[in-house]
Amino acid sequence: MQKLNEEIKSGQLKQVYLLYGEEDYLRKQCRDKLKKALVEDGDSMNFQYFEGKGINVGEMIDLAETMPFLAQRRVIMIENSGLFKQGGEQLAEYLKEPCETTFFILTEREIDKRSKLFKAVSAKGRTIECKAQDEAVLKRWVLGILKRENKKISERDLDFFLEMTGANMENITKELEKLVCYCMGKEAVTKQEIEEICTRQVNNQIFDMINAVADKRQKVAMGLYYDLLTLKEPPMRILFLIARQFNLLLQVKQLKKKGYPAKAIGENVGLPGFIAGKYVNQAAKFSTESLKKAVTDCVEAEEAVKTGKMNDVLSVELLLIKYSA
Repeated sequence: MQKLNEEIKSGQLKQVYLLYGEEDYLRKQCRDKLKKALVEDGDSMNFQYFEGKGINVGEMIDLAETMPFLAQRRVIMIENSGLFKQGGEQLAEYLKEPCETTFFILTEREIDKRSKLFKAVSAKGRTIECKAQDEAVLKRWVLGILKRENKKISERDLDFFLEMTGANMENITKELEKLVCYCMGKEAVTKQEIEEICTRQVNNQIFDMINAVADKRQKVAMGLYYDLLTLKEPPMRILFLIARQFNLLLQVKQLKKKGYPAKAIGENVGLPGFIAGKYVNQAAKFSTESLKKAVTDCVEAEEAVKTGKMNDVLSVELLLIKYSA
């Protein structure tokens, strides 16, 4: 990311850029920076955009070979093409010696680093991985945004905010915009405002549901389930998330048994540090055997629905009743 900023500032831009990784916000941010640096304002003649699978690579290469019209360069942007997993050989061959006035901005969520196209881009241009940010980076970023808005927040309330939003930077941005507007005229953002205005992520509601199951608060668990149904969450997606939660708890419990601290457990199972501790505490409420059985029961419930043996809404109800009884 730092090298990209330096190249944009100096004007010494590469001919091909690949932006990839799971953090959508960073990919879009880098993409927009590059477009602004490469494409002159209002120049629609020399900017072409392609998106999705099924792109005609031959047609795109013909376009890349066309000289720019009254401009220094032609810019081609390609998003979510899947070419870095399959079918990118023709473009990889072309990028060995592309037209010197044509520049490429490629963005993909998932890639295969063994592909010919990735190797071609690495040789000719620059690849930038936009991965999920860790707890420290997210906290500095949020504090920076709030500081620009002349807002303060305590460490505890910042942790609570990130628990509510999750680690997705795009979602955090949207929730911060709402929060700043809601707290207009106030010096500090507190837990009360966060609870009142921020949208609780489905994963958090699943966490609370399993917490209620562990504490044998059946009415609360069922209430949370019906709330999700009211919000039009499909029962099969809820079942998938419950299964994912039990599976994560099983992994967390096994790692804790081996002596791993909460932060290391989070890194191993893909949980942000500010959430990992909560998962360790929740996993402690279940035995290893019950977690294994719960994962198996989730798989069996899914199969029962898919084979028509059980209604989808009922399958989740029975699962929650069984483990919260």
